[in-house]
Amino acid sequence: MSPGARDFAWPEGITAVIFDMDGVVTETASVHAAAWKRLFDEYLERRAKLADETFVPFDPDEDYRRYIDGKARRDGVRDFLASRGITLAEGDSSDAPDAETVSGLGNRKNDYFLNHVSRYGATAYRSTVALVEQLRSARVRTAIISASLNMSQVLEAAGVADLFEVRVDGHAAEDLGLPGKPDPAVFLEAARRLGVEASQAAVVEDALAGVEAGRRGGFALVIGVDRAGHPDALRAAGADLVVSDLGELELSGLRSSP
Repeated sequence: MSPGARDFAWPEGITAVIFDMDGVVTETASVHAAAWKRLFDEYLERRAKLADETFVPFDPDEDYRRYIDGKARRDGVRDFLASRGITLAEGDSSDAPDAETVSGLGNRKNDYFLNHVSRYGATAYRSTVALVEQLRSARVRTAIISASLNMSQVLEAAGVADLFEVRVDGHAAEDLGLPGKPDPAVFLEAARRLGVEASQAAVVEDALAGVEAGRRGGFALVIGVDRAGHPDALRAAGADLVVSDLGELELSGLRSSP
């Protein structure tokens, strides 16, 4: 538990809370990380063999947090490959999963992720569901965001499809031309759909890029959820408070609009 979490007082005037999905609402961040590792290890190993170079595998902790977590799929592919000095053609969303393009690699990773969800389902964090239900009872409005194009499938699989008033997913971001995190555009769109200003809303995130987006967006409160044992990194990215689980938070002192 983070020091002072239970003594934390919500800033006055917060009328809405915006949650990230993977790693905050659903236990899917680890599934994403595993899918990314499978993708990049396969790609990097084949590339190393062809060039007679040493294969350096994808680190599902460090590489995932620094280059992938919280970002749109193509941004994650591009940023990680750039860290290894690799540049590929962008391609487009219709590229086959075996195409050696940014889009093709992203589509292959998506296949790995969806196959896992189809086979094993998805689980929502009970403490997060309980917090959202308490917020709704207190007439605090809630939204869920994700860079993922698979939000609907994941929420359905986790049994929480109707938990939030507003959703902004990767499809909405593409349709509206919204830049990905750490740009705050997706969070600001969620606030707009809820009918609140950023200064009236809190953001709950587990990804460094998402925490930075919440800070850059001028939100009243940014809560970092540390599932990976890196609380200092979340604080450095701009989190006002870091907890290991949302069950640590108390709603006392949170007042909603009548």
